[in-house]
This record gives sequence, structure tokens and C-alpha cells, in this order.
Amino acid sequence: MSTTSTTSRRWQEVVRFADLLLRAAERDPDHEAVVFPAGRLTYGELEQRAFLVARSLRAMGVGPRSRVGILMPNCLEFVELLFGISLLGAVMVPINARFAPRELGYVVENGDLEVIFTSDEVVAHVDYVARLQEALPTLGGLAPGAVLDLPEAPDLRAIVLFGEREVPGMMPGSEFVALAEQESEDAVLRDHRQTPVRSVALMMYTSGTTAMPKGCLMSHEALVRTAVVAGRTKFRFTPADRFWDPLPMFHMSTILPIIGLFDGGATFLSMPHFEAGRGLQMLDDEHATISFATFPAITQALLNHPDYHPDRWRGLRLINNVAPPDTLREMQARMPHTVQISSYGLTECGGVVSFNDPEDTPEERATTSGIPFDGIELEVRDLVTGEPAAAEAPGEIVVRGYCVFEGYHKDPERTAEVLDADGWFHTGDIGALTPEGRIRYLGRTKDMLKVGGENVAAIEIESYLATHPAVSIVAVVGVPDPKYMEVAAAFIELRPGQQLTEEEILEYCRRGLARFKVPRHVRFVAEWPMSATKIQKFRLQEQLARELAQAREASPA
Repeated sequence: MSTTSTTSRRWQEVVRFADLLLRAAERDPDHEAVVFPAGRLTYGELEQRAFLVARSLRAMGVGPRSRVGILMPNCLEFVELLFGISLLGAVMVPINARFAPRELGYVVENGDLEVIFTSDEVVAHVDYVARLQEALPTLGGLAPGAVLDLPEAPDLRAIVLFGEREVPGMMPGSEFVALAEQESEDAVLRDHRQTPVRSVALMMYTSGTTAMPKGCLMSHEALVRTAVVAGRTKFRFTPADRFWDPLPMFHMSTILPIIGLFDGGATFLSMPHFEAGRGLQMLDDEHATISFATFPAITQALLNHPDYHPDRWRGLRLINNVAPPDTLREMQARMPHTVQISSYGLTECGGVVSFNDPEDTPEERATTSGIPFDGIELEVRDLVTGEPAAAEAPGEIVVRGYCVFEGYHKDPERTAEVLDADGWFHTGDIGALTPEGRIRYLGRTKDMLKVGGENVAAIEIESYLATHPAVSIVAVVGVPDPKYMEVAAAFIELRPGQQLTEEEILEYCRRGLARFKVPRHVRFVAEWPMSATKIQKFRLQEQLARELAQAREASPA
């Protein structure tokens, strides 16, 4: 079955990422744009700071198509950098702060990053400076502010450090800001106006069926059209809206909402690190009207906090959550004054393909993710024949339209595997379409996990564990988890004569993998369930699921 959505609203214009800020600042420069616990900026102030970033970058030689990385906690500077980079027609590369040094080093080299911005703050136990130093070991021999010439990152010319510390090989933030005197706003605007809407605006690294993250190349059109349609037709932003989003700013789940919010002239609320009590207080103090908590681990932490009570959220008109139907029903029942909506999407398709309408019935909002946005084609294809499936029949979800990415950076072979000659992106997701065209997400066809909203490739964990000298064979599967929806479990066969404990395996993983990729369960095996040629991972999943269920039954209530 296939569906192409239609709405009464016609597309009005396609603009570039930074245009959203320029238009909002011209419309209402004194309206609050961004609020953090440590400070706030109006649209006019944010525009000034974005131009300052752009002028300094231009003085460093950064221009259209240059790739600029951001490795920082959620903060005002992160927002300034996003728009400053975009004003030049350069490519924003937000870096997952959870990446281990090994993964970070790969992204810096593979992404051809020319400049990286970071912070000396230590947030949620993440020391960004130390992580970069471990990822780029030759940094330590340089003086602060030195021109970089690193063998492990040949394109990298500078690392800009915001904070109080002086660190070898890193340019102090004050020195970076001073460079703005060398360039004018007019020069920046010339670069901006010459930026095509279909040029690459963002490179987002995401896990896939390879041993390292892949750089997804997203155009201005894909980002802006997707976010603006969602903001106008689903969230219906107005300047009165105050949108709370505690999710990491290196995710599409923050970058896309900012676009839609700025299109509607609303206010973005965030915090450096989520903590339930502080989150509840910020929702109250800032009079939030929409929550983008999105994942059960965050929403349930709020709902389970002793200070929460249902009447506390009378002013919260919408909340977005992505979870299994039973979890969504349970959470909605605890939020009687707030309409809960859900979504379907993935990075390669502009971040999101659909949201529920607030007017959908509670059951529709619990079991489906709405109808694809106007201008996006979506089909569910039979897994055997490849033909469109009947209504409610499961199959692979494929997507075509303006939202589809430009491909994987420096990986044409992998791009060709997922993007066919007719422009359809093969998601690897299993789903079904209702007779009305609503999307029902059912799972994955590929060897992928979804850990607390993060895509995790089983092969990435397997490839890393296989580097341990005592490991012979490893298979990684996903198992359900009440907090993160799904977590990784590693089954390991050791080499003859070798011995390892579960804790030793976990410690090895913590040294080389992002925290969310570290297996929560480790089991050692001597014999594998096999088909003719392959390990039957579904039998490993069944075995562990039975074991965990028995353990829960045996434990005292």
C-alpha cells in the first residue's frame, strides 16, 4: 500500500536554515528566541551573535561547503554556532557527545572537519577537552592557539575552546571572537544569498549496518520544509508558544524543532543536562506550552517525580512521545490536560516523516504516527515480492520526496544500497498503513537496535568486541528494556584457554564505545544456534528473554 498526503495548505516558499533566524529577527527582534537556565537571547540578539560567529569563521578561511563540527553541551553558544555556520553556506556537523574517543576521532577524519568548537565545561560526566585530546593524540604537543597540522585529522585547522582553560592546540574563544573585526556582515550575506536551497546544510553522523557511524548529508530544503510543515500543520506554533526540549542538540530532535519554532516566532527552552526535578521546575517557571520530551526515559522520569501531579501541566497543550502503544496509553492517562502525539522518522529522511494530528483519537495517537507530510511519498512494500502491501499488511517502509538525504558522506556504495534509481529510500523499518494512510511502525528488518532513541548497529558492537584478544566469536542482539525500550546483549565465545568475566567485557566496551552502545547483558557460550550457515540471533533473543523473565518472577516484589 502507498500513500501521498495532501493538506489544504499549499507550500509557500523554500528557504535556507539561517533564513528562519533572519526573518524572525526582522519580524520581532525583541521577542525571546532561546532560553537556558544560564541565560536567554532575543531574536535580535541571537542574530547579532550568529553574524559574529560567521564573520570570525570567514576570517579563518571557512566558506561555503566547509565542514564545521560542534562538540558541546546544550547551551546558548550551540544555537549561535548553528546559525553562524549556516550563514556562510558551510556545513553544520553536530557531534554526538556520547561518542567514545575512538568514534570521535573517526568522525573528525572521515567528516573532513576544518574547525571544531568545544567547551571546557564538564557536563553529565563528559569532559569534552579530554575526549578530544584522547581522540587526537598529537594535540598535546602543541601550544594553545597553534595552527593545527595533525596526521590523524589532515583537514582540521583549528579547535576553538569556549571557557576559562588554556589547552594545547586549542584556540581560546576570545581569540576567535576577535577575528570578526576582519570581516563584514555584507561579506557574510553574500555567501548566504549564494547558497542553494538544495546544497548540504547539515552532516549528521548516525549508526547503521557498518562498523562506524555514517555521515548523512542533509540539504537546506530537506531540513526546512520538513520542520516548517510540521510546525505549521501539527504543532501550530505561534509567538505565544514556549517549547521545552531537553534532548541533546547534536540530534535532529532539537535542530528540527528550532526551525519550526523560529518560523512561528515561538521560544525555545532547553537545559545543558536533563534532571527530572529541574525539568519540572523549568516547565513551570518558563510557562512551557509544549514538551518535546519524546522518549519514555525522560517523560516517565518527569511523571514519576514526587513533585509531579496531573494539574501541574494544565498549561501544557502538547507533548511528543515515541514508545510502544501500551506505554503511550499509560503516559497519556497520567497527563489529562495535555494531548500526546507521536511521530515516525529517521535521519536519512529529514529526521521526521509524520506526526499525529492533535485531533486524532487517543487510540490513533497510541497506535499510529500520523499521515506523511504533504510532498512526501511513503509506501509499505511486501518483503517477498517488493510490491505495495495491502492495508494493515506488514512490509518495508520506503520513502521518496524532498525530505530524502543527499547520500552518505564518502560512501557511494552504501548510498546505492539504500537509495534506488527511482529516488526511493529503503528504510529497513517494518510497518503497515491503515486504510486512512496512517503509519504503524512495527520494527526493523536490519540488524539494528533502538536504545533510548539512539540507532545502534549490532555489527558496530560486534566489530569492536572482536578486537579483544580473548574473543573468538560474538553476536549482539537487542532485548526489551522498560527504561530504554531496547538494549544490547552480547553473546561471546572465547578463544581456547581464555577466561573473561562479564565485568571485564563491559569495561572493555566502556573504553571504546559510546555509553548507550555498551551491552547491558553479557553471556558466554560454547555452542551456537545455527541455520545452515548463520547464527540464529532470534534464538539468542528468545533464550535471554526467557532467562530475564524467570529472574523477574523469582525476585521478591
